[in-house]
Amino acid sequence: MSDRPIRVRYAPSPTGHLHIGNARTALFNYLFARHYNGTMVLRIEDTDTKRNIADGEKSQIENLHWLGIDWDEGPDKGGDFGPYRQSERKAIYQKYIQELVAKGDAYESYKTEAELQADRDAQKAAHEAPHYVYEYEGLTEAEKQAKIAEAKAKGLKPVIRFHIPADHTYEWNDIVKGDISIDGNTIGGDFVIQKADGMPTYNFAVVIDDHLMQISHVLRGDDHIANTPKQMAIYEAFGWETPVFGHMTLIINGATGKKLSKRDESVLQFIEQYKELGYLPEAMFNFITLLGWSPKGEDEIFTRKDFIKLFDETRLSKSPARFDQKKLEWVNNQYIKKTDPNELTALAVENLIEAGRLPKDPDPSTIEWARQLISLYIPQMSFTGQIADLATIFFEQPKELDELDMKELADDNALAVIKLTQEKLRALPTFSAYFINQAVYHVRLETGVKGRKLYMPVRIATTREMHGPQLAETIELMGREKVLANMDYVINALEK
Repeated sequence: MSDRPIRVRYAPSPTGHLHIGNARTALFNYLFARHYNGTMVLRIEDTDTKRNIADGEKSQIENLHWLGIDWDEGPDKGGDFGPYRQSERKAIYQKYIQELVAKGDAYESYKTEAELQADRDAQKAAHEAPHYVYEYEGLTEAEKQAKIAEAKAKGLKPVIRFHIPADHTYEWNDIVKGDISIDGNTIGGDFVIQKADGMPTYNFAVVIDDHLMQISHVLRGDDHIANTPKQMAIYEAFGWETPVFGHMTLIINGATGKKLSKRDESVLQFIEQYKELGYLPEAMFNFITLLGWSPKGEDEIFTRKDFIKLFDETRLSKSPARFDQKKLEWVNNQYIKKTDPNELTALAVENLIEAGRLPKDPDPSTIEWARQLISLYIPQMSFTGQIADLATIFFEQPKELDELDMKELADDNALAVIKLTQEKLRALPTFSAYFINQAVYHVRLETGVKGRKLYMPVRIATTREMHGPQLAETIELMGREKVLANMDYVINALEK
């Protein structure tokens, strides 16, 4: 552990909604900061103006808050190390770029895209790894300046490249991976630190920001390992101390074993999608924390306070984290069973409205009916968005009797059971679950039929389904008129 004050950051780009992988990065930084009583910083890396989307920053912040992640400094909170948007720090970057140019560690590059592509094509033909070819190789200073003047006369705008020292090795002890060593000759040569439009590139801006914001630890995905030597080179050029790096393993699709890619449409990958489906934020927090990290013991359900207390960065996994959709559904179901019914009702009603099952502005009696309906399905709901499909018998025309239904109804007593049940349901003064249960109980006493041979014909006749939640409560919510009509249909089918 570094002896510097603990300061970590989550630094998203406002180029899209909050992805599962980025949410995990934010979450691990949050737990690390809170466990050690450190500082969590939110920084917006918005230098790629072409890819930024409207409300991208707002979406990131809202979804982080929904998950239960907060921070101590950021664009919405301020702090002593702002601004916290890279687009507002351009003058800061310019100062340090000029310093590198003045020291000879960086220089103007006028190679056109066509020239760079020609180099890449030649390297590919020679079976070489892509790398930048120094455009001033072998030139005297006078020849170099003449070449630059010629490029300027053509109206070309330069990029600024950082000069990678030859034959230099970059080494660090990674929190997750252990000792890592990368030969500087393999990282692609001199790289761009300022684009032609004057904006800094990621690998430069992130170093300036992390240093000036006194970031002590950088926890991020292992797709950033290739960036680390470039960033370390800039730290070394300025004589700055590097933060402690930790690169978390990839998240893989549990079904395919392949890296979880945004193009993989078999898995929902954005926090907003899960929010809209009625997943609970506490469950998402729980599930994502266990993607690449595990506490001691076999328990799998923890509160946020539990995770803060238990978090140990040495238990970050070296193996890829398996995203298991069924496991997520199971975790969410555990939370659903313990959640305030009023909260579940609010979420599920929104899902029912979205699915067109309820009017957009339901009246109090409709909401109360929906509350009872939703309570029926809580034990089997993995997320509240399932309610629209689970409860189709309440909203759609009943299905036709199929072969399995008729097999269950083939018993000699089935028709008599159904007719007597219908007679008693029709006569009930109050059509409620209690009296419905009493009616079915008396059918059992009068016919002597019990168990499956009693309840399956009654369920099929009343709901036209073989399986479902508590029968009496289901019949009550369906209503007398619909239930008796369903029974008429089944009786007619059996009497043919």
